[in-house]
Parts: sequence; C-alpha cells; structure tokens
Amino acid sequence: MNQGEKPDAVERSPDKVSGVWVFRRTRVPVSALFENLRDGATVEQFLDWFPGVQRTQVEAVLDYELATLAGTPRQ
Repeated sequence: MNQGEKPDAVERSPDKVSGVWVFRRTRVPVSALFENLRDGATVEQFLDWFPGVQRTQVEAVLDYELATLAGTPRQ
C-alpha cells in the first residue's frame, strides 16, 4: 500500500453508517478504535467489545496512521 491509499481493512459506503469509514464487513466505525484508545482502552479490550473486528484490521489501520503521520510511504 502506498501512502495515501487506504488499508483494505476498511470501507466506506453512503448506505452504511452514514458513509463513515468502518472496518470492512462490519458496521464498526474506525473512529471508535481511536476514541477507545484515547480513553485508555487496550486493543485487546476493543476487540472484545467489537467481536466483528479482526486484530489484523486494527493493526492495518494503526500501521496506516503511523505511516501517514510519519510521512513515510508504505509498501
């Protein structure tokens, strides 16, 4: 994946959760991950609370954000 490309772990559709980014094949907004982490939750807790989300999806989103913020291209 190149910088600027979204990870395959997420999707967005105007017909699903008002068009916000969600974890693929779920209705869980990606923003829920960041809100929970900000509030002190662990990734493990997040996965327990949202069983439809896979660890690989969370890792892909976090890796994407890290690469984006660092300004480094992903491969």
